[in-house]
Amino acid sequence: MDNKRMGMRVRAFRKLKGYTQQELADSVGISLAVLGAVERGNRRLEDQILNKIADFLEITVEELAHPAP
Repeated sequence: MDNKRMGMRVRAFRKLKGYTQQELADSVGISLAVLGAVERGNRRLEDQILNKIADFLEITVEELAHPAP
């Protein structure tokens, strides 16, 4: 999946769950600037951080990475 699409999905799930960027960034141990870059599609997530985000949002990595058909 490309960075832009992944970033859009991270943002969509974050908002759906009612979290701010700061809350998500703090919970997974990254800076607000890094999360912002990810959500804009300018930065790729490491697998470890992707797993932490999915856990925090209570979704699977597959849900985060692949849109439902």
